[in-house]
Amino acid sequence: MSARRGPSVARAGSGSAISLAGLAALAVIIVREAELPAGADEAIAEAAGYALLAGSGTREAAQSLVAARQVWLAERSSVAPASLALALAPVLSAVDAVLLPASPDGRDLAPRLAFALDRPLLAGAVRCGDGTVELTRLDDRLSIRVAADGPVVVTVRPGVAGSPPPAVLESVTELPLPAPFLPAGTDAEAEMVLAPEPATVDLAEAKRIVAGGGGVVATDADGGAVMALLAGVAAALGASAGATRVVTDAGWMGYDRQIGTTGVAVTPGLYIAFGISGAAQHIGGVGTPDHVVSVNTDPSCPMTAMADLGIVADAPAVLAGLADRLGVPGSDRARPRARVKGSGHG
Repeated sequence: MSARRGPSVARAGSGSAISLAGLAALAVIIVREAELPAGADEAIAEAAGYALLAGSGTREAAQSLVAARQVWLAERSSVAPASLALALAPVLSAVDAVLLPASPDGRDLAPRLAFALDRPLLAGAVRCGDGTVELTRLDDRLSIRVAADGPVVVTVRPGVAGSPPPAVLESVTELPLPAPFLPAGTDAEAEMVLAPEPATVDLAEAKRIVAGGGGVVATDADGGAVMALLAGVAAALGASAGATRVVTDAGWMGYDRQIGTTGVAVTPGLYIAFGISGAAQHIGGVGTPDHVVSVNTDPSCPMTAMADLGIVADAPAVLAGLADRLGVPGSDRARPRARVKGSGHG
């Protein structure tokens, strides 16, 4: 996201907790060195634009937000979850719904915050509002609506709602927090923050994605093996593997790798699409990547039309050839041995 100029930063006084009273919802976002976690703007959008940023570099991070209307900054050098939960609890006690993105820091803080506030935790929400919270289970095959008729803490899954519409940042207020004492060894501290492995990172956080549709699987090929090859190619390129609903419904790749309006919304720097025609449901979750490459036999399909580079060729053959070039074994599993039908499906 590009930075934007926001309002000047004010400082809350001793009545800072009162300034949050009456809010129906507030998103709590953990910031590390001015970096926002995946799903920050989605959680803020669910909280109607109200956000509290806690951590290091909060002022800079606030200028990168898209969905925020009012922001409070709790600058802290440490984001140890137990002490942070104790510090935040008095400030958040008057807020009905406390929302956190289900990022690693959000998942660490949420249960501790729920305990400190003595309220239930609803984990893995995809939608909040109208007194209900929608949760999904069993790889998104089961949707559960839970009545939120009292104060709750909710974690919101990144990449589900997609990019929210931009809001005007009206105010930014510094919110000093106390430093509660905890006996040594009773809190978690991060020794270091490691960059996630592309193969296992949540797709919403992936910087590069290699995705496959039904058109990358030849009629006589093993779909699961082809997708394993695609994942190997992605790993060799330092990218994450993704797929369309056709692929996940066929069982060739897990539902956590599904991109689209019924899957994960992504906005990577590079998106390479093999055999994806570009159905509206898929395109709706692709967002606005910096660069798009489409490999498809149909030069007029939506995926190729939005691509910076369109390779009009047989997707299984190109995937196999790329695997050979990168030294990824198993290219014979994707290379078509017969005429491929519908290599533009996806």
